[in-house]
Amino acid sequence: MGPAQTNLSLPVLKLSQWFAGGSARDAFIEELGKAAREIGFFYLTDHGISHEQQQQVMMLAKRFFQLPAAAKESVQMLNSPHFRGYTKLQGELTGGQPDFREQFDIMREQLAIEAPQLEADWQQIIGPNQWPDALPEMRSTLLDWQQQLTDLTVILLEAFALALKQPADALQATIKDGPYTHMKLIRYPRRTNTQQTQGVGAHKDPGYLTLVLQDDQSGLEVETADGWVSAQPLAGAFVVNIGELLELASDGYLKATYHRVVSPPVAEERLSCAFFMAAQLDAEVPLLELPPELAELAQGPASDPANPLFYQVGENVLKGRLRSHRDVAQAHYQRHHAA
Repeated sequence: MGPAQTNLSLPVLKLSQWFAGGSARDAFIEELGKAAREIGFFYLTDHGISHEQQQQVMMLAKRFFQLPAAAKESVQMLNSPHFRGYTKLQGELTGGQPDFREQFDIMREQLAIEAPQLEADWQQIIGPNQWPDALPEMRSTLLDWQQQLTDLTVILLEAFALALKQPADALQATIKDGPYTHMKLIRYPRRTNTQQTQGVGAHKDPGYLTLVLQDDQSGLEVETADGWVSAQPLAGAFVVNIGELLELASDGYLKATYHRVVSPPVAEERLSCAFFMAAQLDAEVPLLELPPELAELAQGPASDPANPLFYQVGENVLKGRLRSHRDVAQAHYQRHHAA
């Protein structure tokens, strides 16, 4: 992790204020609502996850990406109808263009639903992860890490409900059986030509919340009213952004924000871990009834006609996976791919 920055473009929120309760908690909720409405991104510090554990996860990512190609490809995502596993450079698309990154995806560890019991296409997302034989410790380390980040985002979701002047459990019914979670270890190699700047193209995240752990290389950029700004690495902090489900639930009062990653121009690589949390796949996102002072500022969700949003979570997740991983779509979702 890099040193603390003094010229940060995003607000810094301390989760310790939430745990302190009382006026400190009230101040955190107010800061959270302001950051989410005005920018949609912020740094989260004092969250209780140690710097040492963060470093352990980043080192595990480094070790995985240093494995021989054959070891990584033994767990390639193409093997998995559940969209789990390794994706090689330029194997994922954003905005129809290939991203210059390689990554390893996991979700909750679950049993697949047998074909006769499938009632909806999105249920094929449910299933087991793939794990490389060359790094047997990956399974326990990453599943434990995923659970810790799940617990963290559940707290934040409660805080967001309060920031929207709702009961603390306003969204609890949508995660009562456990939220949908998705995590990526990501490596962005140094760009090799001036056109190869799309580490990942400009996009919004589809879920409730995203947490990003960065190494000490800049690259994550956020679109603001003043143009694109850098979310520079801040030691020990997660970069947090809201996704389209919170935009839907708040009728556009909260805005999911476009962001991108620019490939490193000088450093050999940039490593990160992105964690996405959404409502459970069988949930429908409620439209919250905001108080008048908030409702008058809500202008409806900003849906892209080419990429419509669905209140049904499983449909929304599957739509995004099919668009991003066309090889998996072709191998396992022929009807969608043909459409």
